[in-house]
Amino acid sequence: MAVESPAAPQTARESSLRIRRLGVFLGAEVTGIDLTQPLDRATADEVRQAHAEHGVLVFPNQDISSDDLKRFGRYFGELSVHPFSTNAADAPELIVYDNKEGNPPAPTDIWHTDETFREAPPMGTALCSKIVPQVGGNTAFASMTAVYEGLSDRWQRFLSGLEAVHDFKPFRSLFPDDRAGIEKLRKFEDKYPAVTHPVVCVHPITGRKAIFVNPQFTLYIKGMAEDESRMILDMLYRKTLIHEYQYRHQWQANMLVFWDNRNVQHSALHDYYPQRRLMERVTMAGTRPIPEAPAADHKDLRRYLMPPLSQFRNAGTVPQRQHET
Repeated sequence: MAVESPAAPQTARESSLRIRRLGVFLGAEVTGIDLTQPLDRATADEVRQAHAEHGVLVFPNQDISSDDLKRFGRYFGELSVHPFSTNAADAPELIVYDNKEGNPPAPTDIWHTDETFREAPPMGTALCSKIVPQVGGNTAFASMTAVYEGLSDRWQRFLSGLEAVHDFKPFRSLFPDDRAGIEKLRKFEDKYPAVTHPVVCVHPITGRKAIFVNPQFTLYIKGMAEDESRMILDMLYRKTLIHEYQYRHQWQANMLVFWDNRNVQHSALHDYYPQRRLMERVTMAGTRPIPEAPAADHKDLRRYLMPPLSQFRNAGTVPQRQHET
């Protein structure tokens, strides 16, 4: 749900936004707006609609402060706090990426949608460039709406109702393999247990369908045999590699890029190291992804040569195992 900025809005005026498409399936440049100033409701609504339609919005020449960035994000939702990122000391909702020699970037060069390990993943992410490398450091985006619409009708029907399990697996390596690290990891596992999201979801504004699995956070398709699940996920992951579905953004200093996590994946390239790349980011809280169909019956997803032991555990016909004593 959109949240108004606490700052007083500008007086209502006729929109001066200019929107220019950058890619066939996603991406648009937005000019005629000054993000150092509060936005009136009509302008914020126009940005919200463009964000849903284009997936990625690029605002060039925006020399904004951290407070400006946070104010911008609050027009579109409550700012969330990333539990595993490098946050500003006085503002946990503000993520600071200051990658340079001695501080290499995290593994964000894997295609992903932000924080799908949450029950309600963020609806959008706004990233602002402060210092950019002379060469490299681009961010690639892929339209998962285009991926879905590019599938055959038979594949679309097959994926209908499937669900996938997501986990914070790339961040598990942050915890040391000692008693203290294991205990702390268990606390985060309790706070962020694995969650289930639809493989195909519906965008709440455009109504268009999109694929909602990614190689960074998705573990498997719920209820399906492991080899079948892996085959389907690998096929969907390869679709993000189709160039026509992508927009590759080349950063300049003082750019803000605002993307839609409900239908876009991204990958931040690491080819600039050890040059410096300083960015600030906020994410806007979202809601649970909307499934495009009721969940599939688990009986339709897997065929057993023999019944699983778990089916008889409560019946008392299976001998007790050592870990159960």
